[in-house]
Amino acid sequence: MSQTQNTDFSIHPKTMMGLISLTVASLENQIAFYKQAIGLKLHWQAGNKAGLGAGEADLLRLTEAPNLKKYQGVTGLYHVAFLFPNQRELARAVGRLFSLKYPNAPTDHIMTKTTYLDDLEGNGIELYAESPEDGTWTMKDGKFDTYRKDGSWSNGREALDIDALFSHMVEGDELDLPVPSQTRVGHVHLHVRDVQEAVDFYHGVIGFDVMGVAKPFRMGFVSAGGYHHHLGLNTWQGEGAPPPPADAVGLNYFTVELPTQKALDEVVARVDSADIASNQTEDGLLIYDPSQNGLILTLPAKK
Repeated sequence: MSQTQNTDFSIHPKTMMGLISLTVASLENQIAFYKQAIGLKLHWQAGNKAGLGAGEADLLRLTEAPNLKKYQGVTGLYHVAFLFPNQRELARAVGRLFSLKYPNAPTDHIMTKTTYLDDLEGNGIELYAESPEDGTWTMKDGKFDTYRKDGSWSNGREALDIDALFSHMVEGDELDLPVPSQTRVGHVHLHVRDVQEAVDFYHGVIGFDVMGVAKPFRMGFVSAGGYHHHLGLNTWQGEGAPPPPADAVGLNYFTVELPTQKALDEVVARVDSADIASNQTEDGLLIYDPSQNGLILTLPAKK
């Protein structure tokens, strides 16, 4: 486990990531993709908007706008990571992608098993399951290291043993069924203009603990309750990258769910003390980080 850095306050340890909202160029195409390739259910659709998930609270909101395009060299979403309850369900998800011949990159982070892909409009997606029994990681003194359970070192980005993953499936598992109801957004990874600036905001204002900053990787992780990361922050689109133009596809906002009204009020008070502009929406309090990535502070969504 990485060594955390704390202020005299920390966000509530049971804080979790909620739904993510994307602006899309084609609502129908994206709905079809997330249903067929990812296995999400369409919860509702109205006009140019739709909500998808695992059958309970929305995990994904889509809003269509005209004449959008994908930009490079800007801040925004690197990927949204959907967390599966176990490796059996991850195997079913990866098997679905293989059956569709949809490009993806199965990767072994040792403490998680995962695959990476892009949706039809270039939004990054990670599908993963926890595997702490296989090892752990550290990010300290600016260095990221992963260790297997036998103590041997790994770069944490090995090719995933697909046969081993598929061994978790049992006879009768169907690839075309929706994801299980326990599926949720496990973490969000953002492109930012400056890693330390972003860490200072998410740690010093929002209250996430710093799990580590690896300057050689131009990356940092923050989390609640000792989780490996609820937010990843990187400058891989360039140091000082600008926010995306108004006609860009991609991140509208992501959601941080505080477990109690008291916990939410504490974060909102820090936002107000920092003179950060905010806007109360039907989903919660909308603010923007220094790189103009939108986030909503709210209570857990009703299922």
